[in-house]
Amino acid sequence: MQQPKTLTELKSLRKPVRNIREEQQKRFSWLDRVALAVTERIGTMGFFLVLLFWAIVWLGWNIWGPPDFRFDPYPAFVLWLFISNLIQLLLMPLIMLGQNLHGRYAEARSEADFDMNVKAEREIETILQHLENQDELMRKVLDRLEDKK
Repeated sequence: MQQPKTLTELKSLRKPVRNIREEQQKRFSWLDRVALAVTERIGTMGFFLVLLFWAIVWLGWNIWGPPDFRFDPYPAFVLWLFISNLIQLLLMPLIMLGQNLHGRYAEARSEADFDMNVKAEREIETILQHLENQDELMRKVLDRLEDKK
């Protein structure tokens, strides 16, 4: 690709800066947004603490609670295991979908970064070319001044 010679040529080649976040958010369906919201909340310490608290209360009640009120008796905990597995089965595809969406966003962002780097490289080369031209002109002027002495 031929390098631009002037600043005007360089400006004519400029593409506007892209806002990747807005572009990606426009492409997401409402189901994608739900998956992202779930993924972002599941990956928090708060969600972990909720699950931990739920498991401790459930297991504690069914081990040490009044025998007549235990609904999932020790040592089997069948209902607790069933609900825990159900939560895992429902959340796993949502997490994977959210990760895929985050991956698409990261890929788009890296493409935008590459475009920005190419643009910066073009501008730097143009500036360097301009500086080399100025250096050459200054040498010519100095040579003329020295010849007149």
